[in-house]
Amino acid sequence: MIKIVIKRDESSQKITSIEVKGHSGKDVKGKDLVCAAISAIMTGGMNALSDKEYNFLLESGHAYIKALDIPSDYDAVVLRTIETQFKTVEEAEKDFVRVENL
Repeated sequence: MIKIVIKRDESSQKITSIEVKGHSGKDVKGKDLVCAAISAIMTGGMNALSDKEYNFLLESGHAYIKALDIPSDYDAVVLRTIETQFKTVEEAEKDFVRVENL
């Protein structure tokens, strides 16, 4: 199961971190389309952020984006887009992906 945890700043409600852990297990490594989708969303999102005031990690089975400050309005849209894409995959693959908002 892939677990995705999204955290927000209490006052602004902007997303301040997204962490992805695990593998879906839907198919073998290298052929798992669920893992490929989640990886593509996370990688594309990282590349779309403009401020670069973040800590990033992208490795097999673990990835995160952590804002060092409150994200700009532009980056807030990017982070919400990542969240929406993850939730879309979750809806289609409930047995393999879980999105949790904290």
